[in-house]
Amino acid sequence: MIYADNAATTKMSDEAIEVMTGMMKETWGNPSSLYMFGQKAKEALEEARGTVAGVIGAEPKEIIFTSGGSEADNQAILTAALIGAGKGKKHIISSAFEHHAVLHTLEKLEKEGFEVTLLDVHEDGIVRCEELEKAIREDTCLVTIMYANNEIGTIQPIREIGRICRDRGVIFHTDAVQALGHIPVNVADDNIDMMSGSAHKFHGPKGVGFLYVRKGIRVSNLIEGGAQERGKRAGTENLPAIAAAAAALKTAAGDMDKNAGLLSAKRDRLIEGLKEIPHCALNGDEKRRLPGNVNFCFEGIEGESLLLLLDDKGIQASSGSACTSGSLDPSHVLLAIGRVHDVAHGSLRLTIGEDTDDADIETIITAVKEVVAYLRSFSPIWRDLEAGVKEHIL
Repeated sequence: MIYADNAATTKMSDEAIEVMTGMMKETWGNPSSLYMFGQKAKEALEEARGTVAGVIGAEPKEIIFTSGGSEADNQAILTAALIGAGKGKKHIISSAFEHHAVLHTLEKLEKEGFEVTLLDVHEDGIVRCEELEKAIREDTCLVTIMYANNEIGTIQPIREIGRICRDRGVIFHTDAVQALGHIPVNVADDNIDMMSGSAHKFHGPKGVGFLYVRKGIRVSNLIEGGAQERGKRAGTENLPAIAAAAAALKTAAGDMDKNAGLLSAKRDRLIEGLKEIPHCALNGDEKRRLPGNVNFCFEGIEGESLLLLLDDKGIQASSGSACTSGSLDPSHVLLAIGRVHDVAHGSLRLTIGEDTDDADIETIITAVKEVVAYLRSFSPIWRDLEAGVKEHIL
């Protein structure tokens, strides 16, 4: 079996598993308790907070642990919206291909009187900084642009976006769920005010993430209750998962340069091989993308059939975000970069990991070529395209 869906989730690292099970066995106290077991847990919690902060260039007090990236996105956006509303500013800027945790939160705010501008991401999947500058208004309270796209892997000019927002006095949030642990991220250098992360994208456990909030920004609560996380996120902390997340992030950061180089080479070979298939297209900029991300559209086929047949061949992949895998609608990400519905339906996302070797890459290339050819052999759409009844788009 070849696992090529690391953008959906990653296998937990040995370090993360060891730390998590160790916490379950030895450090099982409640961090809010005053007795010894509780204080031992509190020390472990703060050590994990310091580890996460150190990796991203933050201070420990700027880290709030959450249940994952979606919760962190919600809390960041609603925090900035409340701050903005208090100043009479109710305009938010984002991009057309954000994760639904961002887009759906913005839709909610629109119903509450906020105005949202979604920037174009163009055919290459990159936001243009000059368009952002033009979009910022006197009443803009937030810019939220993802660090790297979860479907096509394109990396945004975050440092420049952050600088523009800092110069204009606008809060800048980035969903860095796909970027953390895979490319360098430093909240100070990148001029980031708030940032979301999720552990299961960098070989940590599911159900745990964090929100970075720059010192001086008053955080609004999503969950009311106890005084955990300095009163900003009620509920007893999931210490085993938090400690494992910190361990996984530390390991990922330490191995980042080596892994990025190896993955980029394999990614490029995969792109080169799949480009040999007639009437296909790589989605997103070829170089300004995550090291392990490859996303293609193939004309004349359905992505769902492609995935099922690849699964039969032992290759695990996806057609887009795992969060919307049950939807029959084409990917909003692919539509945002200009793919038409018929083409967007024939998409394939392959996200390789450190365990993917050169032989796996060649196996994937061969399998995709075979499956695409097989599906096209009895596709009425493909027959019309080849006969000239319809014109090829790709």
